[in-house]
Amino acid sequence: MDQLNDSMVSEFVLLGLSGSWETKVFLMLTFSTLYLGIIVGNLFIVILVIADSHLQSPMYFLLANLSLNDVWVSSTTVPKMISDLLKEHRVSSFCSCMTQMCFIHIMGGVEMVLLIAMAFDRYTAICKPLRYLSIMSPKLCISFVITGWVTGVVHALFQFSFVINLPFCGPNKIDSFYCDFPRIIQLACTDRDKFEFVVAANSGFMSMGAFFLLLLPYVFILITVWKRSSGDLSKALVTLSAHITVVVLSFTPCMFLYVWPFPTSSIDKYWFIVDFAITPALNPVIYTLWNKDILVSIQRLYKRVGYDKFC
Repeated sequence: MDQLNDSMVSEFVLLGLSGSWETKVFLMLTFSTLYLGIIVGNLFIVILVIADSHLQSPMYFLLANLSLNDVWVSSTTVPKMISDLLKEHRVSSFCSCMTQMCFIHIMGGVEMVLLIAMAFDRYTAICKPLRYLSIMSPKLCISFVITGWVTGVVHALFQFSFVINLPFCGPNKIDSFYCDFPRIIQLACTDRDKFEFVVAANSGFMSMGAFFLLLLPYVFILITVWKRSSGDLSKALVTLSAHITVVVLSFTPCMFLYVWPFPTSSIDKYWFIVDFAITPALNPVIYTLWNKDILVSIQRLYKRVGYDKFC
């Protein structure tokens, strides 16, 4: 805590988006709608998985946890971004900035492990169907979730341990909507090279490592389905379309934000909108429209509600 007290910077100014009053109102309404969609859509999936016994399988257990994670990560950034749009002086205290950064990276670690777990689940279901239930046991599913949280916490604390010791004595303007380690390090009054390298190596290695781990099971799945379909690769792609779409949406912003994490242009901040607002809002839509079990479950729920009203 001594570092916090010794720091001359007590708050950071978030530049966010500039524009006319009408533009800011439009953006506020747009992001508010997206955030409402994130909350309603993802919580609907969680409730559906809990309420419908047909969905109480390893895949949907992991999907429900991914939906909850989308709610948490969006809630750490989007509400403040919405409220800041109509403010002239957009600031975040030093402690709030540090807290937000930690939560973002914890949730990011959880999401990556969950996506890897979901890829492994699909690999087991398609390539080893007879052993699926014995491999994807409740104990293994819970272990995946716990591993995700442990990975996220360790990753965030590793980054935090470097940033908290840096002196901040002058510039305090961040050209973004939120606080994050790469941009905060650029404001430090010290030789930043080694800290930039460590943070880049940590976040970049984690993002790239998780991405390649995700590729492996999907490659095996595509090969297996392709062989079973007598060379018809389109069937394999349809089988995995929802999962592949979510992976692309989740990892594309990470590649731009963290593999090359020290931006020279303000364009990187727009990847934030994709990562924390658009992707979590689209995930429920993707898994609903491209998942027969979810659609059937919604129909059952609709009929049940309609029957109860009639009675």
